[in-house]
Amino acid sequence: MVDNPGARVTLQGNTDPRGSREYNLGLGERRANSVEQAMEALGANADQFTVVSYGKERPVCNEMTEACWAKDRRVDIVYTKTE
Repeated sequence: MVDNPGARVTLQGNTDPRGSREYNLGLGERRANSVEQAMEALGANADQFTVVSYGKERPVCNEMTEACWAKDRRVDIVYTKTE
């Protein structure tokens, strides 16, 4: 991101299925914001990021196990634009 200031990314916060929809949307947003802050600490510009939370709406695993839930607690980094 530092070497490519024209790069733009969307940080998509996700959670496991436990908890209410509202709680998980907030948690997903906090998780994505943490990734943004870490990238900014490494020199990326805040204008390069869009943060969105999907909460528990986009699972990558559908088993009801701790191992599966761990895979859903994530932030997906989607490159959206490079100038």
